[in-house]
Amino acid sequence: MAEIIHSKKALAVNPLKVSQPIGASLAFLGLAKSLPLMHGSQGCTAFGKVFFVRHFREPIPLQTTAMDQVSSIMGADDNVIEALRTLSDKSKPDIIGLVTTGLSETQGTDIRRCLRDFRTKFPEFAHVAVVPVNTPDYVGCLESGYALAIESLIETLVPESQSVGKRPKQVNVLASAMLTPGDIEAIKEWVEAFGLRPIVVPDIGDSLDGHLVEAETSSLTLGGTPRSEIEIMGESTATLVVGPSLHKAANILKARTGVPDYHFEGLMGLDDCDAFTQALAEISGKPVPERIERHRAQLQDAMVDSHFMIGFARVALAADPDLLGMQARFLTGMGAEVVSAVSPHKHESLAGLPIAKVIIGDLEDMEKEARATGAQFIIANSHAAETAQRLGLPLMRAGFPQYDHVGGYARTWVGYRGTRQALFDLANLMLGQHHELEPYRSIYWADDRDGAGKPHVISSSAVGLVH
Repeated sequence: MAEIIHSKKALAVNPLKVSQPIGASLAFLGLAKSLPLMHGSQGCTAFGKVFFVRHFREPIPLQTTAMDQVSSIMGADDNVIEALRTLSDKSKPDIIGLVTTGLSETQGTDIRRCLRDFRTKFPEFAHVAVVPVNTPDYVGCLESGYALAIESLIETLVPESQSVGKRPKQVNVLASAMLTPGDIEAIKEWVEAFGLRPIVVPDIGDSLDGHLVEAETSSLTLGGTPRSEIEIMGESTATLVVGPSLHKAANILKARTGVPDYHFEGLMGLDDCDAFTQALAEISGKPVPERIERHRAQLQDAMVDSHFMIGFARVALAADPDLLGMQARFLTGMGAEVVSAVSPHKHESLAGLPIAKVIIGDLEDMEKEARATGAQFIIANSHAAETAQRLGLPLMRAGFPQYDHVGGYARTWVGYRGTRQALFDLANLMLGQHHELEPYRSIYWADDRDGAGKPHVISSSAVGLVH
């Protein structure tokens, strides 16, 4: 059991947290023909868009209600209604994600009342689904905002039903914010290997995987989970829930549809992967495919090859709760010691981690702990690059954002193959920390070189004379 320690500082010195509105917007970016709409100032949306563009290196559809000084004081309900009307008319989305920010939350905007007023005033746009989410950015983190968006999405689009198993080969997958597009793609292949058809919510593996399309520009998301798929989740035979942050969303879905669910804290490491594979075999009634058995054997071999480097290694972690938990279980399972663990937000799942303590704080807290405990490498997002430089430690980038590392968004961490690659990368980080002894150089071997680049060799007659 981990002890949860709250940082007593009055401010974040070196921020780790990414805000809730960005997390909620990320969830809507994984839906087909969707459009996140932030209710706040233009600056709030601009900063969020910069994060997304730098991380995914793709154009990101993101809109704002553009609150200004007057609307911030006098009320911005008209901004919301006009924005919904304009987007519904011009962009013609299937789904609009209406996300609040710190400004609108401080003002006290009731976005659900604004939505009712919009429906009354513009009934011609009844076919456009609007999903309201309250995500003040002065609490929580990316992961909690993402989870709130999934909860509201289920309440808005999944009808109450009693049709469990009507589609026996169909399974729902609720995907945590810790999963990359590469992870989502790997999970879909994993599920399909058992003859099942996954509905992944949200599917950023289809919309943000980095692929070229013929369209030069688009005001909506390209790819992602279609609205029609979300509406039939109640006909699935099971729901696979990846990440503790989505437990509440899973409970909402189960209460509305009765579809049984399977919960997984993460999908990294032998135990996690075995549990997911066993669940798929149970749901499908099929034996484990040979290629998955081979992937498992490859991971076992990688564990044998790398345990000398990773065992007893001292690691510093900084991430949102789901990702922190998955990485901590994976590392401790390999014999590593997590000497510094920091999360920007408290979640009940953190208390059950197999580490000594978790600090709810920022990157400065991680830096102090890492220095005091002699950490050997760091796992965190790109915000920790300067921290790693000051500590003189290698950094493995994980989480959001990764703006100084190309392809980080596409990396696969989960599954037998993703875990195997993570083991190799961590082992190589540790090997890079150990340098061979400098070769002995005789005093008779001169340092200066001739024009051909060859060192001069001093003759025996010049013993004791060094150029």
